[in-house]
Amino acid sequence: MTIDSADLLERFLRYVQIDTRADPHSPTQPSTPGQWDLLRLLEKELRDIGATDVVLNSEGYLLATLPATSPRAGVPCVAWFAHVDTAPNLPGAAKPIVHRAYDGRPIILPDDPKQTLTIESTPHLRSCLGHDLVTASGTTLLGSDDKSGIAIIMAAARHLLAHPEIPHGEIRICFNPDEEIARGVHQLDLARLGADFAYTLDSERPGQIDFETFSADAAVLEIHGVASHPGWAKDVMVNALRLAGRFLAALPRDQAPETTAGRTGFIHPVECTGSAEKATVRLILRDFELAGLAAQRALLEKITAGLQSAEPRACLKLTFNEQYRNMRYWLEKDMRPVEFAREAIARAGLTPVSDAIRGGTDGSNLTARGLPAPNLFAGMHQVHSEREWVSLQDMAKAAETLVHLGQVWAELG
Repeated sequence: MTIDSADLLERFLRYVQIDTRADPHSPTQPSTPGQWDLLRLLEKELRDIGATDVVLNSEGYLLATLPATSPRAGVPCVAWFAHVDTAPNLPGAAKPIVHRAYDGRPIILPDDPKQTLTIESTPHLRSCLGHDLVTASGTTLLGSDDKSGIAIIMAAARHLLAHPEIPHGEIRICFNPDEEIARGVHQLDLARLGADFAYTLDSERPGQIDFETFSADAAVLEIHGVASHPGWAKDVMVNALRLAGRFLAALPRDQAPETTAGRTGFIHPVECTGSAEKATVRLILRDFELAGLAAQRALLEKITAGLQSAEPRACLKLTFNEQYRNMRYWLEKDMRPVEFAREAIARAGLTPVSDAIRGGTDGSNLTARGLPAPNLFAGMHQVHSEREWVSLQDMAKAAETLVHLGQVWAELG
């Protein structure tokens, strides 16, 4: 099987130049106008390659269909997902650079030479010798998370539409907004999608199939102090920022992202804003087990209660919001989507690998809502950083895997 890598690369380079950085403070969906720009481009491109039922709705969900070609009746409908937004932490309009036939030497990103990729610091680079790599220029995200997934889906869809002799069931495509701010599929009408099983294209190294993610909550602490002129503040002022600092200092160091790995969860403050009168601290909580999340909530409640007791004139309000849950809780009841993906990966000449990933995907929410959706590799590396990169050859293998996956479902589903 030969995926058109040149077309795949052209699409990817086109997509990453569009700024689709998500905004967690925006009340709209999609949260930023650049996401609409990419969605409208993809709507046109899906029509151009011959997809049917192409619809972009008012919530920013772009749906399309690859009609079934299998003569076998009853083949389940499978959906492919990728998200159009990029992470909020860095600018999202990349100036992509293609490094042809990577030879192992350090890659220095020109707009910030401190941003460097080396085999010593980035071990997976060693397996990409001879590959065509893509990076940004050093001051932005590349956007491979998840525009690699988008380009891979487009390449696989184009290949299947050009080769109707390849048997597969009906395949639905969904490009969605705002995954990076945990809103990606909350408003998606699953009945309208009409799929029985799904896959997100939002993981890393070749051969990866993820079926276990973090469970995730968000927490917000609002602190109302007591205002006073600083010249006459003695025994009157209660400084909300100082209380926020005491709260942050009380968070356990051994439960931070920078000190944890493997199956250990974390509590991560992501934002602290305010003034002497009012301050807000936003956090994310992550653990593979619900009991671990409950313990994290209890710890934050204890810290907050201690501060409130120490300073009764202040008003502290701590609230929690569920974000997503470990997809393993549902997938372990029916592992066919995982087993079929492993077979497709093997047919593509790769070794299937599965890890408990220290993050989440839209598949976490989809699975909890009743649409089993494990996560497949898209070749991205060092995401959410200026050093983000991807191999064109790895993306082509992911597209090949999707083509094989359609055939596996047609044979075994």
